[in-house]
Amino acid sequence: MALTARPSASAPDISIYDRRESQVRSYSRSMPRQFNRAEGVWLHDGNGGRYLDFLSGCSSLNYGHNHPELKQVLIDYISSDGITHGLDMHTDAKAEFLGALEDVILRPRGLDYRAMFTGPTGTNAVEAAIKLARKVTGRELILAFTNGFHGMTLGALACTGNAGKRGGAGIPLSHVSHEAFDGYYGPDVDTAALLEQRLSDPSSGLDAPAAILVETVQGEGGLNAASPEWLRKIAAIAKKHGALMIVDDIQAGCGRTGNFFSFEGMGFTPDIVTMAKSLSGMGLPFALTLIRPELDVWSPGEHNGTFRGNNHAFVTATKAIRHFWADEAFKSDIARRGALLEKRLDRMAKEHGLSTRGRGMMRGIDVGSGEIASTITSACFDKGLIIETSGAHDEIVKVLAPLTIEDSVLESGLDILEHAIRAALSPAYGVAA
Repeated sequence: MALTARPSASAPDISIYDRRESQVRSYSRSMPRQFNRAEGVWLHDGNGGRYLDFLSGCSSLNYGHNHPELKQVLIDYISSDGITHGLDMHTDAKAEFLGALEDVILRPRGLDYRAMFTGPTGTNAVEAAIKLARKVTGRELILAFTNGFHGMTLGALACTGNAGKRGGAGIPLSHVSHEAFDGYYGPDVDTAALLEQRLSDPSSGLDAPAAILVETVQGEGGLNAASPEWLRKIAAIAKKHGALMIVDDIQAGCGRTGNFFSFEGMGFTPDIVTMAKSLSGMGLPFALTLIRPELDVWSPGEHNGTFRGNNHAFVTATKAIRHFWADEAFKSDIARRGALLEKRLDRMAKEHGLSTRGRGMMRGIDVGSGEIASTITSACFDKGLIIETSGAHDEIVKVLAPLTIEDSVLESGLDILEHAIRAALSPAYGVAA
């Protein structure tokens, strides 16, 4: 099922990117098109092509592109000369966001957090979290986990496991110990028990940590999903040893795993939660660090950022919270689509002796190598499906379709993926097709 047109003679000239843009660019290398319009689950290019988006801005567009409710409220706000940039001053837009966060998200879940507005990206939220943990505890060490990804600024990068990302720092990345994530040594090894043993042994060489930083599902590290039991053990370990429990919900939050927070219903409450990506609901830069009130020991201006007051993002975030998260039917839709996605990926994996990863609408299939995964994603792009990879070796083909996608459209995208996997792993099928 091809969803895109072939390049035409009138295709835009994209040579400017090779002349002027840094070599650091990545996504555009595997998707060499110039996109000019988007709505819902679709991206359009200058060649007349239409693409089904299973990347969703790396989970920054959980509600799709230009959702009409979010778009209209932003247009109305701009048209009324609403505040755009407010540093951390009081504004109507911020007050309304905090009200929605309190009324729709925090109180119904029995959560009590202060909202710290950081710089506009996820790494800023993580930097604030680890900085606060060190300030509160007076300790330096952060415990992070194998295959974790937390950002590209130096503090967050030190907590990131990927060697390629870490190598760009140019200096030693210290004051972090990378412990084994759930299942790292296989299903028969309890890595939480190993961590407890190390922290309880005064001769293990592991210093008392300021915080334990964890993703419940590792977005960039391969969609490894921690079990609720393991996460509860980690939370208990943090409490026992005087460390703060930080959940990085930047990619797994805002409904991606089924609930607004990825840790809901797991029997523990983090001390600090970092959020970004789909928080604005529309792809606008917006990051947030949620902290228990008693941990809010900052002095005024001790941590700040010029763009911590993105009022346009406040406006769309407020609408997203009230439009989607005040409606229980939305959660039911996510659960249904997550089950559909799980069933289809499991079927593909079984056909080829592979395995799947993830939770909710944050799932993927392990195809064995980055080379095979690249072949699959390239074939999908040729058929009009945008999909990317994850994992230590980019071996996981990762589905991050919008949460609002219609079931039939999700199925059509998965049909393309299924065909591409068969063609890559069964050469005879590819020739016959």
